[in-house]
Amino acid sequence: MKLAVNIAGVELKNPVMTASGTFGSGRDFEPWIDLNRLGCVVVKGVAATPWEGNPPPRIVETWGGMINSVGLQNPGVEYFIAEDIPWLRQFDTRICVNIVGRTVSEYVAVAERLASEDVDLLELNISCPNIKEGGVAFGVQAEAAAAVTSAVKKVARQPLIVKLSPNVSDIAEIARAVEGAGADAISLINTLLGSRIDIRKRKFILSMKHGGLSGPAIKPVAVRMVWQVAQAVKLPVIGMGGIMTGEDAIEFILAGATAIAVGTASLLNPEATMQVLEGMERYMRETGVEDIAELVGSVK
Repeated sequence: MKLAVNIAGVELKNPVMTASGTFGSGRDFEPWIDLNRLGCVVVKGVAATPWEGNPPPRIVETWGGMINSVGLQNPGVEYFIAEDIPWLRQFDTRICVNIVGRTVSEYVAVAERLASEDVDLLELNISCPNIKEGGVAFGVQAEAAAAVTSAVKKVARQPLIVKLSPNVSDIAEIARAVEGAGADAISLINTLLGSRIDIRKRKFILSMKHGGLSGPAIKPVAVRMVWQVAQAVKLPVIGMGGIMTGEDAIEFILAGATAIAVGTASLLNPEATMQVLEGMERYMRETGVEDIAELVGSVK
């Protein structure tokens, strides 16, 4: 049974990745899973300088998932290089760095700093608010998405995955824009926008009023968008959004994803990535599939 997949020239031993923002650097999960079995660890967003994130409360549960407005809190790229890369290199897994910024120059600064470091892939988070454009996320306008992708691609030395926001009217348009700007792969979906209100206090529960909805509630939207993007571009696609089981992961593969990422499930169950991998293997055995590549985009 062959599970290895290729993302822009980087071979992963299997398609199971972690979703940025849900796994940190993996330290908290080491007692629960064997990191050597993961195809790739995608670390929490890394900025050019430390970000404090948003004030609490910034996480709330909801039916079928959770809403977060953590605000990409992180200690910055210098800490990541000094502390996290050496720790992760103990394990036989690929490293992907999710890079964040509030301006194009901030994104570029992170990619430049990582150019000579021992990481395998970069993931460009274009759901960040563009502070020069009134806080509109880079990823909701094709022109802005292409501009930041092009700027980062010019300085990146690792293959560049662009992570798309689902909060758009035409996901295929954004995908084609970043493909034309030089993206090597595309990952999707990031969180949907959502909110919750405390009816007793008559106020929003989150300090920022709204945040990113993730978990199984968004899976049907994610599967649809992965299929649309896989039809629209010639790049490898990494699917995510509500994957809880191996069967969920296979749905994304059939829709056109070469690899998948597990996010919110790991916050509920620290063994989720291993269980998803085992579920995929079980499906392949039961259906007589020898190579995971046979399934990619094979939905009728």
